[in-house]
Amino acid sequence: MIEGILQDSLSRNAFELNIHSGTVALFGEMLVDVFPDRYVLGGAPFNVARHLQAFGLHPVLITRTGNDALRDDLIAAMINFGMDTRGVQSDPIHPTGQVMVHMNNGDHRFEIMPGQAYDFIHASITRMIALAAQPELVYFGTLAQRHPISRQALSSLLNTVKAPRMLDINLREPWYDVQTLRRSLAQADILKLNNDELQHIARLLHLGDTDELGQASTLMAQFGLQNVLVTRGKAGAWLLDENGRIASVPGGASIRIADTVGAGDGFAAVFILGMFKNWSAEQVLLRADGFARALCGIPGAIPHDDAFYDPFRKAWDLI
Repeated sequence: MIEGILQDSLSRNAFELNIHSGTVALFGEMLVDVFPDRYVLGGAPFNVARHLQAFGLHPVLITRTGNDALRDDLIAAMINFGMDTRGVQSDPIHPTGQVMVHMNNGDHRFEIMPGQAYDFIHASITRMIALAAQPELVYFGTLAQRHPISRQALSSLLNTVKAPRMLDINLREPWYDVQTLRRSLAQADILKLNNDELQHIARLLHLGDTDELGQASTLMAQFGLQNVLVTRGKAGAWLLDENGRIASVPGGASIRIADTVGAGDGFAAVFILGMFKNWSAEQVLLRADGFARALCGIPGAIPHDDAFYDPFRKAWDLI
């Protein structure tokens, strides 16, 4: 197991980005998470984009919504957050995405509806947005690849933009298959996943290793990845680079958990921020873990009040 490995510090330039505009293109689902007592804005790309905006970067969310009231709410929220809305396409036929969230003792289970607007992201429009935005990093996952139309749009984005690519795998049953996993991994430079997803992918791809580090190393070798980031919930996280160097953080202090929805998205956002700010690997992991834990103390994936970000912005010298 990873706990027994002597930890090294990754060099500061192991995954730094050449900053010009701080623009990140985030491709995929924008939707509403429907809880038993409320609905909240959601979708991993949207959640990550919201955090990046709060931390001073320029996220461009490439997605598609229905031409309905939920779209109005989502666009209004993005405008209120100061986010760039030019990448949000409108679908005249399919509805804005919805996910039913079933809660159980603070944990959650997603019921993801089929045939949603984000399944029909338009390739040519995506290419035009990418050419205009000129992103310095592309973030994508697997859920929005479940339909061939959005898969084509993602391919258009990746063929248009010559920038590092971060795959936040976010496996959601039953909306992925081995072909999608292999294609996504082959297109990525940086892989983020949790330890359960790592074990699951190891079984699906017949990696052979029983040790997490061995599994990550095999994925890195097979798919030409530069970094593999593994989150482990309350046990912290670790990062492996292409030179075999490892950085890790243990779990932080326990907090009262409202729910864990969106914690991984918060971790991903701070990891991306750290790449742009050239933080050391340990610093990135510590800050990402701390932010993800704080998110678990509030209901939903993103805070209602922008003041939630103030302690982090101040501590990280972002203001």
